[in-house]
Amino acid sequence: MAILKTYDYGSLGEPDYRQLVSRNADPSQAIHHVAAEIIEDVKVNGDSALKRYAEKFDKVQLDRLYLTADEIAALASSINREQQRALEIAFANIYRFHETQLRKERAIETMPGVKCWREPRPIEKVGLYIPGGSAVLPSTLLMLGVPARIAGCKEIVVCSPPQADGKINGYVAYCLQLLKIDRVYLVGGAQAIAAMAYGTPTVPKVDKIFGPGNQYVTKAKSLVQSLTNVSIDMPAGPSEVLVIADGSANPAYVAADLLAQAEHGADSQAILVSTDQHLIDEVQIALRAQLAQLPRAEVATKAIANSYALLCANLDEAITFSNRYAPEHLIIETDDWEQLLRKVSNAGSVFVGHLTPESAGDYASGTNHTLPTSGYARSYSGVSVDAFVKKITFQHITEEGLRNIGPTVEVLAELEGLEAHKHAVSVRLR
Repeated sequence: MAILKTYDYGSLGEPDYRQLVSRNADPSQAIHHVAAEIIEDVKVNGDSALKRYAEKFDKVQLDRLYLTADEIAALASSINREQQRALEIAFANIYRFHETQLRKERAIETMPGVKCWREPRPIEKVGLYIPGGSAVLPSTLLMLGVPARIAGCKEIVVCSPPQADGKINGYVAYCLQLLKIDRVYLVGGAQAIAAMAYGTPTVPKVDKIFGPGNQYVTKAKSLVQSLTNVSIDMPAGPSEVLVIADGSANPAYVAADLLAQAEHGADSQAILVSTDQHLIDEVQIALRAQLAQLPRAEVATKAIANSYALLCANLDEAITFSNRYAPEHLIIETDDWEQLLRKVSNAGSVFVGHLTPESAGDYASGTNHTLPTSGYARSYSGVSVDAFVKKITFQHITEEGLRNIGPTVEVLAELEGLEAHKHAVSVRLR
């Protein structure tokens, strides 16, 4: 029996396509209401609400909502040298890829004597949400912390759910040390987003919030952006992957890539789009075999039940469907992947060839793994250094420049009926 539901591209109608590309819907507004209640509670009750939610959701009573530098150092020392070295290599590769993104733009003389330019300035206070729950993600801290450091953000606030012992794990602690961050706040879920948006006696208010999370975290980010002057990186919810594969693909590789996303959470989605029915059949067999070996098999099985395979007549159909789905992660497992790249228009991050697993990008190749989900790859980019800076425009006009541009400004101001705008030029020309 097939483990992935399978559809035929050619036999589907428009309603079917809409259904296949939709995900993480909240038709009853249940998630919205819960997130809104948590946000209001934290806004009004501050630290006491955060401690109450830690007891309710994380099953831990906290006397204090943060760990100090000494406590972080003690936790960081608990991991072995091989693990430390792996985190150091990931840190170095992520830094190397992102440091090229902070470029100085040249000034442009739009007409003689009129010079315009842009300069980046770091967002002063940023909040980084590092998910916990069923899987603790030190890699996410590197993906967010490294570009924040390169951008020059003055204050980096990190929130992550506490473990049962009221602390964080040693891997996250070691990443905090690599990033030179000496405090972490033991707050998770929608309540962490609310705390960073409004501030509490313990958790500082920030200017922009970053980080992935479950549907409650994603909804909370959207809500605080509409309720406050705090912005967010993107709507980044449950993880997803779409694999395009033809007869040249290795079924075991494809199955492994699908399961790598499925094990993130029961609400994750892993989609196989193939031109080869035999490959789909072989992937079904490989999925069953590999699932039996996974420690997180129960979680992955639920995600696979929420996923599907799609049989297409050719790779053009496959890429058309992928662009409509707009996946967070797109893997192209074909021999002739190069001819498909120019056709990719909607994807968070793309992995090409048979030897490029998405998990390499999740951890250590250097690209950022904080990416738009739920179809937002149609309009959002993944996190980069650009996300941690503002671009401020500057301009300078000389006497020659004012003579050149002044009459144009006077005419445009006059036709818009804004006499004071015209006068600001005219008084200088006189």
